Amino acid sequence: MICPGKQAQIMELMRAAALYEEDLEETFILGGGPGGQKTNKTSSVVRLSHAKSGLAVKCGETRSREDNRWLARRMLAEAILEREHRRKSAATEAREKIRRQKRRRSRRQREKMLDDKHAHSEKKAARRKVVED
Repeated sequence: MICPGKQAQIMELMRAAALYEEDLEETFILGGGPGGQKTNKTSSVVRLSHAKSGLAVKCGETRSREDNRWLARRMLAEAILEREHRRKSAATEAREKIRRQKRRRSRRQREKMLDDKHAHSEKKAARRKVVED
């Protein structure tokens, strides 16, 4: 049984993910795996789907349907938050890349770059055919 404190944490996580009960579609599936005949005969596995985000999770961690309902809600909220975090971090990374490209090079970086270019041009000049008079 999930305690009321844990339920409150899950509800807070759902609020943070903008996940509301009216947006969820909940179905129950026959369980399976270890746990014996009782698990295989009862519909204790919960499948939650969220139409707005297109995500769906399936939870059958415990033999209790009620526990699985709460755990599925937590899994779905965490999945939505993770997806949003990934999207934000990709946008931040793109902005940082542009900022780095536009940044002025330091004197030392410019000197090193020019030295490398000079060395490369000398190497290419050494490969040219020698013209005899």
